[in-house]
Amino acid sequence: EGKGSAKEDAEELGYATTEFKQPGTNDGQAHDSPVFSRLQPFYNYSLVDYFLKYFLFLCNLVFTVLGLLVLGVGMWGLISKESFAQEKIGSIGSDPMLLLLTLGFVLTALCLSGCVGALRENGVLLKLFSAAVLVLIAAQVLVAIVLYSLQDQIGGYLRSGMLAAMVHYQDDLDLRFIADEIQSNLQCLRYYNCSAPGVLACGVPATCCVDPLENGTVWNSQCGVGAQLLDEFTAQTVIFLGGCLGGISRWIEQHNGLIGTVGIVVLGVQILTLFVTTRLLESIQRHKMYI
Repeated sequence: EGKGSAKEDAEELGYATTEFKQPGTNDGQAHDSPVFSRLQPFYNYSLVDYFLKYFLFLCNLVFTVLGLLVLGVGMWGLISKESFAQEKIGSIGSDPMLLLLTLGFVLTALCLSGCVGALRENGVLLKLFSAAVLVLIAAQVLVAIVLYSLQDQIGGYLRSGMLAAMVHYQDDLDLRFIADEIQSNLQCLRYYNCSAPGVLACGVPATCCVDPLENGTVWNSQCGVGAQLLDEFTAQTVIFLGGCLGGISRWIEQHNGLIGTVGIVVLGVQILTLFVTTRLLESIQRHKMYI
């Protein structure tokens, strides 16, 4: 009874008993051979550990799928525009679709390492994942500091971007799509100089028109032709008169709180992910010590 009681007490304290049998004995029992035993500590995963493991796995799985979608869209855009053709390959570095392709690849690789690392309890992958997340957090904080310090110069950068968009508006389909979305959603104006070739002279893009649809159904791409030759009263019934640069600035001012909140939430999710990964790594290391 004393030996059984000692064994139960040891198991309650987190120890496992291991019996050693001597050679030549019957089931470890001999007339002149005692049974030797020792106490060995062990560590079992808790419910919290299992929750963290599968929480990290599922979160990374979702973002891996998202990364693959972004990667697919970027590749589809490059292929559909024949950006890999010999005559276009030289300017592929400025293609917006290349940014989507890069973002999708990085997101997929990063989240896949976290996904597999959590599921397989692979310490190397989890350490790689946590290091990448830490670098990403540091980079975002650095970008936020730089943007805050250059806030007085952001207007100049926006103006340069808008001028570049005007120059390449007809040539770059992606740039045209982005510019059209800005103009239609912010109801702003971007005009062509009167020295522009053909019907573009003294005109504006159709997305700057108040009502670019004829009879509410047919898209009228010529609705902004010669709009700058109209007097102000007539022009305001045909096109938007506010500039896009001012519209973007006002939108940023009006949504400062929302932009800040989204930034804080995104940063908080990354910090939480880093904490969960670190906690899971500690559990895996403790578990492997007693195997």
